[in-house]
Amino acid sequence: MGQGKASKDGDRKVGRRALLIGGTAAAAGTALLARDELARLWWRTPGVEKPRKEGEVDYAGARWVAASEANWRRADRPDDYGIDMVVVHVTQGSFDSAVKAFQDPGHRAAAHYIVGQDGHVAQMIRELDVAYHAGNRDYNERSVGIEHEGFVDRPQDFTDEMYEASARLTARICARYDIPVDREHIVGHVEVPGTDHTDPGRHWEWDKYLRLIRRARTGPA
Repeated sequence: MGQGKASKDGDRKVGRRALLIGGTAAAAGTALLARDELARLWWRTPGVEKPRKEGEVDYAGARWVAASEANWRRADRPDDYGIDMVVVHVTQGSFDSAVKAFQDPGHRAAAHYIVGQDGHVAQMIRELDVAYHAGNRDYNERSVGIEHEGFVDRPQDFTDEMYEASARLTARICARYDIPVDREHIVGHVEVPGTDHTDPGRHWEWDKYLRLIRRARTGPA
């Protein structure tokens, strides 16, 4: 699961709207304002964010269940931060316990999606936005996080239904952002620099998972 306590999640680079804001700021005599500060501020300006609808999902197979606003940061990806990675997590608990944790503002972490052992998918954060899931600011900004119901030391928790549902989800994410289906771009939480997490663990079948993603990627949308 994502980090237990997230630090303030500043921004990595400036999007095109931030540049416009930066030009205005420079004309006003504030050209020395830091680039990362501009990136943090651009979406707070009225009228600059993409249209949003309450309950809207990015993946048609998902059900919307909103995470607490304390566990993610509003953004306008991929315009401000390019998305080039999917991070695989394991909940270390039940589907419902993960939902409850991500709805808790004190948890300070959440992933974009949760996939259940029965193949059910919930989306809790829009892909537009930066979820606090990886324990690393750069990875948070450039990735989509997917939690999987179960425990890392219980291989029986990783059901065929879960693998197949997650593969279909990841295939659509990869297609949407032109992410290569390989182990450089689809990684486990344990592989994120600076994290102390071990998920998805040694029982996660990477070869099977990537094979299913590639099959779903070439199949009908």
